[in-house]
Amino acid sequence: MTGRRSVETAIDDTFTKFLTDKGKGDAGEDGAYRTDAKREINRFKEWCLGQRSDSANASPPESWSGIVDGDTVRFADLDTTVFSDYARYLSSEGNTAGTVLTYYAHVASWCGWAHAQGYIPRHYARESDAEDPLPENDGRRPGDQQAWEPIHRDLITQFVDRRVSEAFDALGAIEVPHADRGDPESETWQAKQRARFEAYQRCREQALVYVVAYTGLRGSEFLSAPKEDRDGRNGIRWRDVSFADSSVTVFRKSREWKEASLPEPVIGPLQRYAEVLDVPDSWPVFTTLHRPSLASHVAKGLATVGLRDSAIERVRNGAPDLIVAAEHDLDAPKPLTTDGARSIMERLWTHDTLAERRDELDLSLDGDYLELHGGRRGVGEVLVRQFGYAAAARYLDNSEEQVRKAYQHIEAAERADMATEAFSQTDQRVSDQ
Repeated sequence: MTGRRSVETAIDDTFTKFLTDKGKGDAGEDGAYRTDAKREINRFKEWCLGQRSDSANASPPESWSGIVDGDTVRFADLDTTVFSDYARYLSSEGNTAGTVLTYYAHVASWCGWAHAQGYIPRHYARESDAEDPLPENDGRRPGDQQAWEPIHRDLITQFVDRRVSEAFDALGAIEVPHADRGDPESETWQAKQRARFEAYQRCREQALVYVVAYTGLRGSEFLSAPKEDRDGRNGIRWRDVSFADSSVTVFRKSREWKEASLPEPVIGPLQRYAEVLDVPDSWPVFTTLHRPSLASHVAKGLATVGLRDSAIERVRNGAPDLIVAAEHDLDAPKPLTTDGARSIMERLWTHDTLAERRDELDLSLDGDYLELHGGRRGVGEVLVRQFGYAAAARYLDNSEEQVRKAYQHIEAAERADMATEAFSQTDQRVSDQ
């Protein structure tokens, strides 16, 4: 190892340092954990190189060729999909659920270490899409994983609804004289454009919350998944949305384009969001609002269409960059990433106003904020209880077996009720309770 931390570093160049950090003894060379971790990260490397058969990701299993063409796996070759495929491989090897989770945990620990050390930008192994193929038996009851409950959906949707209403009230309160309309140097016009952008931001938050709360979509199916530059993993576009059919076309986990449902609660927020700023249907539904990225995008776009520096400055002073991009028909800005969406959800959940309401309700939550995958699990909870496992599986684009494993706590409770009812007919002590 050279000590240089880069995505071009070969992954096995870091194994010794990782194992030393995790090992026991003065030199970090002892301990059962070190031994087990060494075995598992080397198994991961061999799988990446195609040196193991893989019945989950290749048919026949012997045809698995790995994730690289050569004999070196670099950090640049890793992304969420790699760890998702590896989780699927481990689950197909005939091991118990606990063993699969233990093996994966060693690899995930190394991945987290590599992220903390600066070799990779994110902890890919612990992202929800990567962990999705893992068995649910992780030492907790399946129902203990975060799943949005009705109170969570009500609280967060009411909060974003109120913010949208306040933003439109502020927008409507600004009256621009006819002579100032479109004048980028008019202070009143500038204030109107800032308020319009504020309304756009609030509508984007609202639409995001409603999609997570009611559609059951995976984050990577409608947002941008960095490092996965395949078509379909860079955020849904407005052309993918059909309000007439209440559907959206997404690239599913099965790597197929499929129609997903947009339940009625989602339609209103999405339509309002679409109307607040008229953009081409090639634009992402959820755009980034990262200021430096938008500033660079707009400055380059305006220069491309022939504006001089002075004109570019004048235009950009008159309105926020996203509005400028839309009104000057510039290319689409970057889409919102899954990490960006998580930051939005965390910011909303920890907002002072919402925090006060949570305290009043003494509301509990498994986690620090409402997670994207928690919204999906919450949808699954409702559908399983109302329509059964088969219907929930179709809606969630999962196998019925996976859904039964994920929501087996529901079936256990139903069996308990059934047994109680049966005993109440035969045992006096039960019937008297």
